[in-house]
Amino acid sequence: MKVAFLGLGVMGYPMAGHLKKAGHEVTVYNRTAAKAEKWVAEYGGASAPTPKQAVAGADIVFACVGNDDDLREVVAGAEGAFHGMESGTVFVDHTTASAEVARELYAAGAERGIAFVDAPISGGQAGAENGVLTVMCGGDEAAFAKAEPVIDCFARSVKLLGGSGAGQLTKMVNQICIAGLVEGLSEGIHFARAAGLDPEAVIDVISKGAAQSWQMENRYKTMIEGEFDHGFAVDWMRKDLGICLAEARRNGASLPVTALVDQFYGEVQTMGGNRWDTSSLIARLENFGKKN
Repeated sequence: MKVAFLGLGVMGYPMAGHLKKAGHEVTVYNRTAAKAEKWVAEYGGASAPTPKQAVAGADIVFACVGNDDDLREVVAGAEGAFHGMESGTVFVDHTTASAEVARELYAAGAERGIAFVDAPISGGQAGAENGVLTVMCGGDEAAFAKAEPVIDCFARSVKLLGGSGAGQLTKMVNQICIAGLVEGLSEGIHFARAAGLDPEAVIDVISKGAAQSWQMENRYKTMIEGEFDHGFAVDWMRKDLGICLAEARRNGASLPVTALVDQFYGEVQTMGGNRWDTSSLIARLENFGKKN
């Protein structure tokens, strides 16, 4: 297919690369043009100076940008994608954004005959680079059916969860669960140290039982060693948890642990850990232990 990809950050750059390697005709756009030029030099394809120009003639348009405002700009701004897409085409948004903006852009697309699928992703930078992301989708079944085989180029799991906004709501559940898991793992390791146990030996044992999780398997060693440069940054997690908490205020859900962990990430930021990965919650506990 002829596709466009808008946004070449740590996730979008390799995702667009997988589309090109799969044989699709890819045109990319990035706010910083040098990044788009670098992508073209590495993968081939083409770049364009605006989203509107990048999507010309595309069957499917993908985006992965920073937040709601960034998304609105690349989709519906003066030079946005909707102004260059044709009726009958599909826009697939991989940004982690609000369900509210997903529904807004779904409605705006419908007025132009353009299908909008909210499709946030999980799996981190490594998942994007290895083409094994989990993609949670919301939107119409016909649009999803058209996009799914193309999304498969960089995913190991793709599922339609419901109507517009359902993908973003599912991503919120994902982040809520991760926040609690990482805090629990951080407290467990911290407790093991305080009790005079070897935390590596402890985790080796309990990871074979009911306490096992992806976070435990993939992050416990680096957490013990105080290494926090392995992916999704604290700043991004706080953005995501802010979206979760705002949605909870709208739908009446109670998220006491999520709200508390969000505060803890705020403390990590005050320690200078804005760009540390999410497992850095343990740094706050270790710092607290030294103070007391």
